[in-house]
Amino acid sequence: MSMNKHFKTIALVGREDDPRVTEPMTRLVNHLTSAGHDVIAAPGIFQETRVRQVAEDNLASQADLLIAVGGDGTMLYAAGLAQNGEVPLLGINRGRLGFLADISPDEIENSLTQVLNGDYTQESRLLLDARIVDPDGNARTSVALNDIVLQKRDTGRMLDFETAIAGRYVNTHSGDGLIVATPTGSTAYSLSCGGPIIEPALDVVVIVPVCPHTLSDRPIVIPADCEIEVKLIARTDSKAEVTVDGQSHGELSAGDRLLISRSDQRITLIHPPGYDYYEILRSKLHWGLDNRSHGIDPASEGGN
Repeated sequence: MSMNKHFKTIALVGREDDPRVTEPMTRLVNHLTSAGHDVIAAPGIFQETRVRQVAEDNLASQADLLIAVGGDGTMLYAAGLAQNGEVPLLGINRGRLGFLADISPDEIENSLTQVLNGDYTQESRLLLDARIVDPDGNARTSVALNDIVLQKRDTGRMLDFETAIAGRYVNTHSGDGLIVATPTGSTAYSLSCGGPIIEPALDVVVIVPVCPHTLSDRPIVIPADCEIEVKLIARTDSKAEVTVDGQSHGELSAGDRLLISRSDQRITLIHPPGYDYYEILRSKLHWGLDNRSHGIDPASEGGN
């Protein structure tokens, strides 16, 4: 069976109100339909007669490949849809390289031709389940590709909370919150709070305090199999909420437990030939630049 048949039905995800998405989306539809693919999208995403409209919740179950056009935020949204089926995900950016959306608009036709002909790499990315369990045992669950964040709901006093890993007490924290990130999410919010960059192939998660009250409260990397439990310490003015990949998952109250564990699901990312994670790091974090060529004296940069 050829790869063109393997990727017969292709679902598109993108923001219709973003003009930077419209042009690459149009080229995408032209390329895919001329190659004989069945193209589907949620109603309102792309008003185009060649695109078959399918309810958003059914996209993943009906598609052989899901293509997201936009930034990494769009990729996170598409990953949420992809969890409804075992469909791989491919990302096209709007002209700015993303950690997840790594095909640029000017590479659409060439890269897609390679991918659809079976010339691609794929990788499986870890997902995390976030469960808030109330004192009566009622639970609500969401799935994260990037991170699960406990944060203050209101500005003002810091949060006090306890963490346990695999049933063992770890620490009592005071600060603005806590990030639990996958390797995929290690280059997002976690990185800005001093967390390490984790190679995506590693089967680990990182726990990163947000603005901790004590300098000794440092990020810790643990095996993905270990369940993490977070409990808020009761204070009259403490209001906390949990976000999952940037979307609110609900309030965490004293007496509730936030349980974070490896998901049974994973996300498969598709990359065209030549994909290089370290090249993306260099580009996004501006590594490898010769400061001398930019007229910068390293000795004046405040280094030790």
